[in-house]
Amino acid sequence: MVPLSFAGLDFLAEPQGALWWAAERALLVADLHLEKASWFAKRGQFLPPYDSQATLTALTELVERTGAERLYCLGDSFHDKFGCDRLPEAARALLLALTARLDWVWILGNHDPGFADHCGGRLVEEAEVHGLVLRHEAQPDDLRPELSGHWHPKLRLQVRGKNVARRCFVASPTKLILPAFGALTGGLDAHHPQIMKMVGDRAAALVPVADRLLRFPLAA
Repeated sequence: MVPLSFAGLDFLAEPQGALWWAAERALLVADLHLEKASWFAKRGQFLPPYDSQATLTALTELVERTGAERLYCLGDSFHDKFGCDRLPEAARALLLALTARLDWVWILGNHDPGFADHCGGRLVEEAEVHGLVLRHEAQPDDLRPELSGHWHPKLRLQVRGKNVARRCFVASPTKLILPAFGALTGGLDAHHPQIMKMVGDRAAALVPVADRLLRFPLAA
C-alpha cells in the first residue's frame, strides 16, 4: 500500500483498488460484483465460477493485514439482487465471517435495487464521514469531497510497444473514483468522456505500484 492524500485526509492505496483509512480503521472498496459469473451462466454464457471466492479471499487478506474494524462497499457489491442467494458455500462463509467481524456498510449502487438479503452488514443509500461523502456514482454538481465507484476506471498505456492496462483511481480536487475491486470486472478507460464529465479538467489517474503512487494527468 502507498500513501494517497485526498481532501486533506490521508489514505493508503492498494493496487487491486482498496483504500485504507487508518484514522477511521476503515477499508473502502467499490464494485465487487459478486456472483457475476453465475449471473452470466444463467443466461448461457459460462465463465469460471470462482469470482466471488477470489474477491472475498483478497478482501479477507486485506482485513487481516490492516486490522480493519469497518468496511464500506461503495455500491454494486453483487451483480444482481439475487447474488447473495447464489453464493457458493465457501464464499458465503467468508462473507458472513467478515460481516460478523466488521462494521460492514453496503452503499447501494445501480445493480442493487431490491437488494434485500445482504448477508449481514447494514444497507444505506450513501454515507458522510467527517465531511467526506461516500456514494456509488459521482455527482458532478455536489461540491463536497466525495468517494465513489461505478465507472471501474483503468489506465491504458503503451509501454515499449506493448499495451498495458492497470486499475487506477481517478482524482480531482473534490472527487476520487475508486477502481472496481471485484475479480471479474471490466474497466472503462480513465480518459473516457463519461469519467471526465464527473471529475472535470483538473483530474489525474493514480496508479498504486509496489513502492509509490504514479500520477498521470488526464486531458478532457
